[in-house]
Amino acid sequence: MLEKVRAQVGPVFYVSIALSVLFVLWGSLFTANLSEVFTGALNFVISSFGWLYMLAVTAFLAFTLFLACSRYGQIRLGKDSDRPEFSTVGWIAMLFAAGVGLSFLFWGVAEPASHFATPPFGMAEASSVDAAQLSMQYTFFHWGLHPWAVYAVLAMAIAYFNFRWDRGNLISATLYPLLGDRVDGPIGKVVDILGIVAVLFGVATALGLGALQLNGGLSYVFGVPVRDGVQLVIIAVLTVAFLISAATGLKRGIYYLSQLNMGLALVLALFILAVGPTAFLFDVFTQSLGQYLWELPRMSFFLSVWEDSTWAENWTLFYWAWWVSWAPFVGAFIARISKGRTIREFVFGVLIVPSIVSFLWFTIFGGSAIFLSLNGGANIAETAVDNLPKALFDTLAAFPLGEVTAVLALVLVTIFFITSADSATFVLGSMSTNGDPDPAGPIKIIWGVVVAMFASVLLLAGGLSALQTATITAAVPLVIVMIGVCVALMKALSSEVRAEPGPVGPASARPRAPVADPGPGAASREAHEESDRPPPTDQ
Repeated sequence: MLEKVRAQVGPVFYVSIALSVLFVLWGSLFTANLSEVFTGALNFVISSFGWLYMLAVTAFLAFTLFLACSRYGQIRLGKDSDRPEFSTVGWIAMLFAAGVGLSFLFWGVAEPASHFATPPFGMAEASSVDAAQLSMQYTFFHWGLHPWAVYAVLAMAIAYFNFRWDRGNLISATLYPLLGDRVDGPIGKVVDILGIVAVLFGVATALGLGALQLNGGLSYVFGVPVRDGVQLVIIAVLTVAFLISAATGLKRGIYYLSQLNMGLALVLALFILAVGPTAFLFDVFTQSLGQYLWELPRMSFFLSVWEDSTWAENWTLFYWAWWVSWAPFVGAFIARISKGRTIREFVFGVLIVPSIVSFLWFTIFGGSAIFLSLNGGANIAETAVDNLPKALFDTLAAFPLGEVTAVLALVLVTIFFITSADSATFVLGSMSTNGDPDPAGPIKIIWGVVVAMFASVLLLAGGLSALQTATITAAVPLVIVMIGVCVALMKALSSEVRAEPGPVGPASARPRAPVADPGPGAASREAHEESDRPPPTDQ
């Protein structure tokens, strides 16, 4: 085992660990200073780069839809003979377990109720019917096509260059068409380190939110006090749990836990739909979906620059930065489980299906909370303003079997915490060992402990506010990297299509890219060998 560890670790691992240790020491010994520095950094980033987040994330959405609808959609993420490793149901379940499952539980009620109490950009009267419509519209915006497009862009690029070009499961590998062999040198190492740092902050934010949600649920069900010390104990206990899960491997721990949790989440959602205002919720879904699609272009670019408003900073820009910071982690994980799928199938599975599931989830839980607030069943909006984690449990309590569903919600949060952290240790281990698909156990344990320490430090530095601030500031360099990834992927795909024989382009124009569909014949293989690009490493 030690020999395997020595063979895997290198400069990226050591530098990343060193930076992580320095941050943890900074946050532990100089907590107030850390909070002050992050606040100043946040103000600078928002004033200087808010526009970049808005334009880039919208561009990622347009780019993924274009690829799916174009002739590039038939290209497979792998060799032409490769087929999907996981069933479609299992694949989609794993997307949520590693992507946003934990956040669904935290924000499912909290965000719509918060927008209902404090409407976006002050565009409606608080707790009014107009505020209800805006709350669902912007919740759909924050959890719909845009965030999943951020994941899809990087996941698609990593899968393409890893499984089709055999360049490895690294962010730096996706820049090969732009940088050439320099991706294997210092420039590539810096890119991978930036990705690891962004993942640490993004995952720590999610785990911190999970600890807050669990503490709120334990307080509601068992009367456990809501304190920093309790949240640190929760993180410590669940760290042991997800490290045990990580030891079982990708095809056991994450795969089975994610399917179990998706089943439990479906049971909870269907129960609330059945015992809650069912017809009202279907109406809310239909109207909110239409309003979301109609207002999507305007929302995608609106920053309220002519008004003194921090709403975009607190919500939209935080989310966009959070999705970007999670992109290396979720992207690498989605890439790992998506081998063999075509680009069109991949985009449909990663962009469209999860968006629809997100809309349904937030309609059921957020719509129910707003219904209760409008009709006097419970003032969930007021709860969300004062105590975000408690909003979910107050909503569940307003319906039959409230204590049972509250316990089920605690189980869901716990398992989502474990699967998210388990996935993170796998991805961080792989990213820090030159893309090794099977990082050694000790390496995953080290990263698991580091992630837990990051979450703990950020909670102590200011709770939810510190989590949001750290995410927004850490994601800026990665936005720029992801723009380069899109350019590189487009260049590679264009070259591959031009390399095809037949009406697409003459043989003399074949560029430096793998052939999209060489077929079984010797002539096709010969054409592939004569391509002037450097061949994949296994050829």
